[in-house]
Amino acid sequence: MKTLILASKSPRRKELLAQAGIKYRTIPSHIEETTSYKRPDLIVRELAYKKALSVALKHPGSPVLGSDTLVYCKGSVLGKPAGHKDALRLLRRQNGAWQAVHTGVALVWLDKGLFLAGNDVTRCKARKLTETELKGLASKHHDKAGAYAVQDKDDMFIEKIEGRFDTVVGLSMNLVRKFIKKAEAN
Repeated sequence: MKTLILASKSPRRKELLAQAGIKYRTIPSHIEETTSYKRPDLIVRELAYKKALSVALKHPGSPVLGSDTLVYCKGSVLGKPAGHKDALRLLRRQNGAWQAVHTGVALVWLDKGLFLAGNDVTRCKARKLTETELKGLASKHHDKAGAYAVQDKDDMFIEKIEGRFDTVVGLSMNLVRKFIKKAEAN
């Protein structure tokens, strides 16, 4: 298969692909992350697809992988915080609560007419932190959905994970492998 293009600048997604031995290059997408969907599973699938398609339109001969992650907690969709104050708001909402982390993955290869999209969900339980601990954590992860980094050894916000760790990190590798297999067979 041709070298995969990852339509993301996320170091965590790059790391997951590298650990899996998948050859790729990075061309970040620059889409406006808006959607009319309200359901988390549809939101992440659409945004992953939009990211992949935006890069694929400029590189139709290559397979392009897009991904999007969000947190769904207490009836609200939580994305990346807009800053420290917003990060603190997101962390307070999740504090001590169960949440669902949704990650959408899309593979678009225009020259082959291939359009694949799916999503995965992992349940996580947030540890109950003090206000001081929340304020400290709120200053760290403004580039991550939910304002925390489960893969960061110093970030102890999540105490329990039911499902795939890579889904929480931001790239469901089971979907990536499935889509690559379909692309190779096509």
